[in-house]
Amino acid sequence: MIQLLFLVLFAEGVLALLLMVKIGPLRELAMKGLDQVKMGKGPATVKTIACTMFVILLSNLFSIGKIQNKGSKLGTMTPMDQVLWRNHLLEASLMGFCLFLGFLIDRMHHYLQKLICLKGSIGGSKDKVESLQKEKLQLKEKEEMATKEIKLLQNEIADLKKNLNKLKLESEEKDKRVKVAEAHVASLQKQAADLLLEYDHLLEENQNLQSQALGHKA
Repeated sequence: MIQLLFLVLFAEGVLALLLMVKIGPLRELAMKGLDQVKMGKGPATVKTIACTMFVILLSNLFSIGKIQNKGSKLGTMTPMDQVLWRNHLLEASLMGFCLFLGFLIDRMHHYLQKLICLKGSIGGSKDKVESLQKEKLQLKEKEEMATKEIKLLQNEIADLKKNLNKLKLESEEKDKRVKVAEAHVASLQKQAADLLLEYDHLLEENQNLQSQALGHKA
């Protein structure tokens, strides 16, 4: 029994060391082995073994207390009681260490699984962050292109406004010229009308003079 407990304690110590210290792929192998143990009927079997060992531990502790009480009543322990007391104490110590290491291995396996899940989620979040950074860079590039296009459009609008102002000024100048020309044409038409009136008046005087000249001849 003691040799088996030493073997179990050694195996648990090696397993705990592999879980604590990463030695090549041995930690992954230990994790896979514990995953296999915790699948199916494994947990129930482990709990049954742990409960059995705990019961045996309590029995050994009870035997140790019984032997000590017997020795206290007699004043001394017999050699047989001393051997039994040491045997029970060794078994109880080994079982206690085995149960403690088993509990420690279970907790280490549990927290390592959580750590692996967290690393996976962190890796996924890193990928998301990288994709968001790429999208941010693309948005910045698009924003820069849009600002450049806006500046170009603003420059074009400014040029169009300048051309429009020039055209307005030219149109106003042309309107002024047209008005001046119309006024000039109107003055010319008035002068022409006056000349026509004078011409008609002269024609009438000429006809009168001709009629008077004909009258004198007759």
